[in-house]
Amino acid sequence: MGLGEREEKASRSPNQVKVIDPLSQILFLGRFLCFMAMFYLALHKLVFRLSQKPNSKLLWFFSVLTTPLTRPLRAWIMPGASDAQLLSRSLLFYGFLWLCLVLIGRMS
Repeated sequence: MGLGEREEKASRSPNQVKVIDPLSQILFLGRFLCFMAMFYLALHKLVFRLSQKPNSKLLWFFSVLTTPLTRPLRAWIMPGASDAQLLSRSLLFYGFLWLCLVLIGRMS
């Protein structure tokens, strides 16, 4: 990068600076959070299936980690649903939400 290029960048007016759309930032953040939720729910489901002991520390860790993700869905699912059903439905919900956010981002 030569001296002329630096002077050109320094002399640009503020109107020439690219502004990032706030809606795209919100959509990106939502997609990222949904992706992380799917990742942790999938790991919790894997640990739930492979765990030999019901009081495993690893299972407890993922239960604590994913409880804020599954708590809102527990109210919508039938009261007698098992933890495995709750994990599967939560994973599907956040996957669907992630897909919707991706499609909205592509349309905008």
